[in-house]
This record gives sequence, structure tokens and C-alpha cells, in this order.
Amino acid sequence: MPTRTARTAWDGTFEDGSGQVELTDSGLGTFEMSFKKRSSEDGGGATNPEELIGAAHSSCYSMQLAALLGQKGATPVSIETTAKVTLGEDPDDKGFKIHKIALTVRAEVEGIDEAGFQAAAEDAKASCPLSKALASVPEITLDASLESA
Repeated sequence: MPTRTARTAWDGTFEDGSGQVELTDSGLGTFEMSFKKRSSEDGGGATNPEELIGAAHSSCYSMQLAALLGQKGATPVSIETTAKVTLGEDPDDKGFKIHKIALTVRAEVEGIDEAGFQAAAEDAKASCPLSKALASVPEITLDASLESA
């Protein structure tokens, strides 16, 4: 598997500075970021590390779930995964930490029952590479629903 690259250029202090994060290998975009926008409720039209982690985790989870369903002989028709990443103060440090990631998946899958789907969904949560990389997050929850066609 290849190594992937992203790059961030930051100017200024933590609280007043700003930067740009670049998806280097794909060339798909460069996105603005700042702590002020990071800590605002609506994100201020900029991205942040938590949103990027959510994007990475939800996409990795969806791919892993599709693979596991295929191994069970099921056919995924559609999988939609949302990852909500909660950042807060770190009580053991002067900084911040991710306290929770809430994964929500809604899938339409042919050839599997509810129990089989739930087992695959839980297995994907434990086995996707991003879940493994984020093992230090105290709480990663999963709300998985199998929907009919």
C-alpha cells in the first residue's frame, strides 16, 4: 500500500494564526483553518483537524464494512457513515483531546439479516485502520441500521 501525504502551512500564533491544509497526493484541494474558526460552533467556513479525522474515519469505516459484508456473501447497495468527533479540554494536560467519536451508519445490503449486519458493523468498527489508529480515544460509539430497499 502507498504512503499518503498531506501538508499544513501555518502562520502566526495558536490563537490568532491561520493556515492551510493541503491534500498533497490527490491534489483535490487546499483548505483554510484557524483556531478561532476551529472553536466556533459553525466552523466559520474553514476545516479543522477534527473534521478531517471524521472524514478519514467515516470513509475508512465504510470501506471496511463493505469488505466485511462481501466476505459474508452479502452485497452492499449503499453505505452512508457519519463520524462526529468531539474535542474538549484534556484534564491531564494543558491542551485538548478528542473525547468521543460517534459513528452512525445507515446501509442497504442484500443477502444478510439484521444480526449478521450488526456483527459486521461492529467488526468494521474494531478493524478499520482508522479505528485502530484512534484507539486512544476514550469512547467510539456505533449506531448501525440496516435499511430495506
